[in-house]
Amino acid sequence: MAVTMLCLTLVVFYMVNLEPNLTKLALSQMDMRATRADQEKWLERNGYRQNFFVRYGQWIGVVKKQPIINPATGNPTARFTFCDDPAVPVYSGVLQGDFGCSTKFRETVAKKLFPALGATGVLMFWVLAVMVPISLLIGVLAGMREGSRTDRTLSVASIASTATPEYVSGVIFTVIFASWLGWFNGSAASASRGITFYNFTLPVMTLAIYGIGYIARMTRASMVEVMTQQYIRTARLKGLSFSAVVMKHALRNALIAPFTVIMLQFPWLLTGVVVVEVMFRYQGFGYTLVEAASNNDIDLLLGCSLVSVFIVLITQLISDVGYAYLNPRIRVQ
Repeated sequence: MAVTMLCLTLVVFYMVNLEPNLTKLALSQMDMRATRADQEKWLERNGYRQNFFVRYGQWIGVVKKQPIINPATGNPTARFTFCDDPAVPVYSGVLQGDFGCSTKFRETVAKKLFPALGATGVLMFWVLAVMVPISLLIGVLAGMREGSRTDRTLSVASIASTATPEYVSGVIFTVIFASWLGWFNGSAASASRGITFYNFTLPVMTLAIYGIGYIARMTRASMVEVMTQQYIRTARLKGLSFSAVVMKHALRNALIAPFTVIMLQFPWLLTGVVVVEVMFRYQGFGYTLVEAASNNDIDLLLGCSLVSVFIVLITQLISDVGYAYLNPRIRVQ
C-alpha cells in the first residue's frame, strides 16, 4: 500500500505541476495581463522552478522547505503569508501533517479539505444506509426463484437503475420531485447549516439509485449460484421449509461476494459525489475537488488526490481481509 501510494502521488504530482498548470497558477495570482517574464519571476520566487524531486520531497516532508528571499530587504520571508508558511528552512510536508496552502481559498489545505471530507462522510453514510439494505433485499428476492416473474421484474429495474448515470437521474429526480411535485425544494447547499429531509433526500437518492442496481445484480447472481448447491438440495430433502433453507443456509453464503462489491462502492462514491455535489451545490469533497481543479489550486488538488488514493487502498485492504474471514475456503497464511 505504501509503495502504491508513493507511486500514484508521484504521478499525480507530476501531472498537476505541468507547465500549463503552473502558467495558469501564476496568472491567477497576478494580473491577467502579466508578461511572461513577470510570470516566470513569480514562479521562481515561490519555489515552483526548483528541481522536481526536490519539490516532491518538500511536499512529502522529507526535504526541508526553503523560504523565499525578499528582493527588497534580502531577508527570508514566508512563501504564502496567508497560510503562515515558515520563514526558516524546516521539514513541513504531508508526513508532518502540512498539506500545503490553498491559493484559491487563501488558507491551509487542511482547513478546507477536512471539513469537506466530513460533509461528504455524512452524505456517504446515508447513501450506504439506504443503498445496502435495499439492494440486498432486491438481490435476495430475485435470486431465490430464478426465472420467476419477481426475478424478471426486479432484474429489469436493477439494470435500468445501473444504466442511468448520476447526472441523468439527478436531473430526473429534480424535475419530478422538486419542480412538479414540490416535495424537496430545499437546496443541498443549506445542508451545511443543518441536514433535513427536504434538503438531503435528492442527493442521497441520486447516489443510491445507481449502486442499488449494481449490488442487487451481484447479490442475485450469488444467490442463484448458492441455491443450486448440493447442501441446499439436501436441506430441502430433509423437510426444511423453503424460507428456512434460504435464511439458515443460503443467505449467509450468498452474501460473501456482495460484501466485496459493497466495499468497492467507496471508490465509486468518491467519483459519484463529484457529479452530485456540484449538481446540488453540496459543499463536500467532490465540490472542493472541482473548485480546486477549475482554479488550478495545486496544493488543494494534491491533497484531494492523496485522500482519494488512501481511501481506495484502505477499502481494498478491508475488503480482502473481510473476504478471508467470511469465506471459510480462504485462509491467510
